[in-house]
Formats: sequence, structure tokens, C-alpha cells
Amino acid sequence: EPRCCCGRRAAPAGSRGSLEPACPPLHPVIADHRLQRLDAGTAASAAEEFVPWRNGGGVLHRAASVDPTAVVEAGAVVHSGAVIGKEVVVGSGTVVGPSVSVGQSTRIGYNVVLSNCSVGEFCTIHNGACIGQDGFGFFVDQDGQVKKKPQELYARIGDNVEIGANTCIDRGSWRDTMIGDDTKIDNLVQIGHNVVIGNCCMICGQVGIAGSATLGDYVVLGGRVAIRDHVSIASKVRLAANSLVTKDIQEPGDYGGFPAVPINEWRRQTVNLRLFSKEHHDRR
Repeated sequence: EPRCCCGRRAAPAGSRGSLEPACPPLHPVIADHRLQRLDAGTAASAAEEFVPWRNGGGVLHRAASVDPTAVVEAGAVVHSGAVIGKEVVVGSGTVVGPSVSVGQSTRIGYNVVLSNCSVGEFCTIHNGACIGQDGFGFFVDQDGQVKKKPQELYARIGDNVEIGANTCIDRGSWRDTMIGDDTKIDNLVQIGHNVVIGNCCMICGQVGIAGSATLGDYVVLGGRVAIRDHVSIASKVRLAANSLVTKDIQEPGDYGGFPAVPINEWRRQTVNLRLFSKEHHDRR
């Protein structure tokens, strides 16, 4: 027999029997509320997968592996598959994404985002840093549409690395982005996808390293140094502030300028330009 959506018997169309009339169509607002209740139920079931962490007040997914000595502060979230080592501290507002690993005694500040990455032991990551997000990779197809290149690999951070506030390190696309052991990175540094940085490097504030660049060991980059993509820099190279590297540097030493050249050559260029300006001052 015909029944309404609520279970009551409903009269067929055009009949005048004693059957109960069918319910009127749902008002859009009521229907929307029912959908919201379903969505809320789904969200509630998902939320049940996250549990409070007794050591700090943060929350973590049931499938995460967190050492009992780790501190996850209030407001921090650890997702499924993440591995947090001994004596790690995760600051408030930080998100540790799925399958991220953090080594022993690493300190992570406030509002840090970790995804698609591994972090070694005894590292320090300051407030607002982002590690493992997609790199800036696009191409124009035959139809003139801008398409995104796949960014599917990882960022690997070594041991004893320090990463400054609001620094960004992209994940790899054709090779993992790598930061070597004991490297120190200042605030507001951008490290593109596929970049490989050696051990014991010093990178000062506002440096920009474009994708697929390779740096050796003991490289020092002054403030606001820029390195173009696919450039290689030998070990024990030091670059003066505001320098721009446009081609490979194969010999250790000091460099500077725009574009970067050996430091003595850059100084001669600067002096000659100043003398030239003085000699021709009256002609202007």
C-alpha cells in the first residue's frame, strides 16, 4: 500500500478514500536542516577519531604514534599516521599532518604547519614556519591553460637544524627537498621544491632559493640573497647580502654582486662605477 515518507498510509493521487493524506513537500529550509544534521553526524563521527592528549592538552588522531614523553600543547593537532618522538614539544596552534615524522627532542613553535615531511632529532622550528607544502610548479598547455605540475614527494629535514619564523620549505616534485644536518635558517626564507642544501649551512633572513638549486656544505648566504633555479653552488661559498646567483659557482670563496661574481671583482666594479659617476657628474 502507498505510504508517505514518514511512514503514514497515503492515498493515491485522485482518490477520496479515508486514507491519511500524504505529507506536504518539505520546505527548503527544513530539508536543508536535515542535510545539516547528516553533515553534523558525519563530522561528529570523524571527530571521535581525535582524542585529547594528556600531556599538554592538544588533540591527536587515534592512528598517530606519539611518545608518552612528548608534549602537544592546547590547540595543536596531530593527524593520523604521524610519528612524534621522545621529548618533542609541539606548540599551540601547530598542525602535524598525516604521515609526518618528528625526531627526538625537537621543539616546534606556535602555528607551525608540517605536511609531507620528516624532521630529524634536536631541531628547532620557530613560530609560523610551513614545511612540506606544494612547490610553485605550473606549465601552460596547448590550449593556453595554466596547469599545475604534480608535487608528490617530500621535504626531509636533518638533525640539529634550526628553521626561523615564517620560513617556508616546499616539498619535492622530481626529488625530495633536503636540508642537511646542522644547517641554520633565519626568518622569512623561501626554499623552493627539489632544493638540496648541504650540512652546516647558514642562511640569513629573506633569502629566496628557487626550485632545484643545489648547495654544498658550509655555504653562507647573507640577507636577501637570491638563487635562481637549477643552479649549483660549491661547498664553502659565502655570498654577500643582496647578491644574485644566476649561474653555477664551482669554486669555494667569497662572492657578491648582481649577478654574483668573486668578491674582489665586485668591489672593483663598485669602485669603478663610483669613479665614473664622479667624472661625469658635470655632464648630467
